[in-house]
Amino acid sequence: MTLRRSPFKTGIAAFAFAFCTLASGTALAQESITLEQAVALTLQNNLQIKQAQLSEALSDENLKESKLFFYPTLNAGGNLNFNFGRNVDPLTYEFVNQQTTSSNGNISTSVPIFQGFRLWHQVSQYKYQLEADKSNTRKIQNDLSLTVVTTYLQVLSNEDLLLASQQQLQLAKLQLDREQKQFDVGSKTLADLSQAKAQFATAELNVTNSLNQLEISKLNLAQLMERDPAAQFSVVKPVINEIGEINSKYAAAEIYAKAADNYPDVRLAQNRSLAALKAVDVAKSSLYPRLSFSGSIGSGYSNNRQHLVSRELTGQNTVIGFLEGTNQRVLTPEFASTFEKTNFKDQLDENFNQTIGLTLSIPIFNSYSARIGVRRAKISYQNAKVTEQLARNNFNKVIYQAVTDLRAAQSRFLSASSAFESSKTAFDAISKRYDVGLVNSLDFNQAQTDLNQKQFDVIQARYDLIFRNKIIDFYLGNPLTF
Repeated sequence: MTLRRSPFKTGIAAFAFAFCTLASGTALAQESITLEQAVALTLQNNLQIKQAQLSEALSDENLKESKLFFYPTLNAGGNLNFNFGRNVDPLTYEFVNQQTTSSNGNISTSVPIFQGFRLWHQVSQYKYQLEADKSNTRKIQNDLSLTVVTTYLQVLSNEDLLLASQQQLQLAKLQLDREQKQFDVGSKTLADLSQAKAQFATAELNVTNSLNQLEISKLNLAQLMERDPAAQFSVVKPVINEIGEINSKYAAAEIYAKAADNYPDVRLAQNRSLAALKAVDVAKSSLYPRLSFSGSIGSGYSNNRQHLVSRELTGQNTVIGFLEGTNQRVLTPEFASTFEKTNFKDQLDENFNQTIGLTLSIPIFNSYSARIGVRRAKISYQNAKVTEQLARNNFNKVIYQAVTDLRAAQSRFLSASSAFESSKTAFDAISKRYDVGLVNSLDFNQAQTDLNQKQFDVIQARYDLIFRNKIIDFYLGNPLTF
């Protein structure tokens, strides 16, 4: 009896060569993207990250502004007025009935001396708010990085599934051709031929489904990277460590203790709690007196301002009264006075003024607004502490779930691998018996379908195990690389 090579092994070898040749030609025409590039492009182009960075920049400006509140303020001002008709000259305070042009200018300063420590607390509050915004940016970056890795591995998994389904289609085609030839010579029945056609149709459907899933996963990856979906690209399969090197003996409590304080979600909630605590101190500052120093200098000008130039006797007298008893007149000499308008420079010197002062404000009763503000700030702080504890509890649940998922993924991979090896051994035996006519086409097709499914299970279990392991590494602060 002449032994023939198994169609399963022949089909795999033939199709693997054809697929590699096709993939090589396609790769030349498409941009190849590694996992690191996919993560970098996502972090660079994502609009959510840009929004978070802008919020971070605003908080930084708020912090800078709060520090500048300790410095004195310095302001300059002035005005120019035109008055018509009867009015009061703003510099001479005399009634005039003519057009008046006046102006004044001043420079003022104010220095906070005591504000109930409000300024100090505001600086601390804005520092924590800035750190919270930075943590929020890192949180978004981490979430997107995990999503990119998940999607990238899904693309790789779907590529492997497509390759496996195409290999199975090739085998089904070989089997259908063989059944057709034997049916034509009368060696096989119509039922055998129908079974082969059904197997071929199923393989075609698997290829179509695998191709659709691959296109969907690549579209998801392109959208994460903010790429044009019409621009074709290929993914580079990273050098993945051997499955046997994956550590599934992680202790969830140790991971949580090591990673909790540095995890962005927890840091975000923690910094917001500290900012809320400082907000309580800021609210309490409203209960204290406030003291500030102020000073100003200024001068002014009016076109009606005049000064005496000369004064001469006119030779005439004016009666201003009479002596009692003698009725003798009391005379005063008359003078002719000459006035000139005072020029701008002289008026600036004459009207120059300075002011300094201290302002004290003592809160006594303001509808209890200050105390209500303190109570409101305390409630907000308590809510922030509860949110922080929720973040810690959620992270603790995530860690325990991740460790459990890793162990389950490893068990699933080992079981799937064992099942695949058993199915492959069984298929090889059935294939040999089928070649000599000891097994009917129904049993042969059932064995082949079982092998195909086991191969799909191994591929999916392998990438799931790799991803679960990378999640643990990520929580420990390790980079998302392979």
